[in-house]
Amino acid sequence: MFQIGGLIVFCGLLARTTALLDALPLDQTPLLQGTPVQDLSPTDLAGSLTDALSNGLLSEGLLGILENLPLLDILNTGGGTSGGLLGGLLGKLTSVVPLPNNIIDIKITNPQLLELGLVQSPEGHRLYVAIPLGITLNVNMPLAGRLLKVAVKLNITAEILSVKNEQGKTHLVLGDCTHSPGSLQISLLNGFAPLPVQSLVNSLTSILTEVLPELIQGKVCPLVNDVLSQLDITLVDSIADLLIHGLEFVIKV
Repeated sequence: MFQIGGLIVFCGLLARTTALLDALPLDQTPLLQGTPVQDLSPTDLAGSLTDALSNGLLSEGLLGILENLPLLDILNTGGGTSGGLLGGLLGKLTSVVPLPNNIIDIKITNPQLLELGLVQSPEGHRLYVAIPLGITLNVNMPLAGRLLKVAVKLNITAEILSVKNEQGKTHLVLGDCTHSPGSLQISLLNGFAPLPVQSLVNSLTSILTEVLPELIQGKVCPLVNDVLSQLDITLVDSIADLLIHGLEFVIKV
């Protein structure tokens, strides 16, 4: 008798729980850990891709790569002059203040990877990933009498394509990867530099504008290619299939 009564109570609770779950709106149903990628919504797929790319770039040492960019070496050896780009830059001020050689030291700190952006092409067959990066340049100029802090921001845009191999399997590959035109931002963090140092700062900004985008692009794009090759195969298959058929899954905002 006890067993029959317990069964009746259990069935009653089960029916009540089922009714409550059926009454929940679909968008309130929790996404359980371990949910198959193929069961994710298009928005979830886009978010999973950007999360995977971001985590992959960080785990592959992106921040360390940015912090160790050979910027000072390039500035000291570039420009086709004996003193490099910096030598030519400092030469502009020798008529105003006598300057010793190699007075500038540049250290990169605070490397950042900001939130990735994702855009799907109009025909639906390509993805464009915006990779916003940030660093701080600490420029040691004794002439300025202080350490100048320069904030640098740059967007790298990576094109992702879906292709089929000879076996008919789809996978994601990196297409064009370049810095976004006009995305480089350089700003002085600790106020204005006194004259004639302001002329030096302006010239240094011009040189950084010429050098930094190509330097960062050359380091980041191969890293993106490596991360793509290591993505979860189920996620890759789901996204590649959508791109092959030109189906929209990146929600426009």
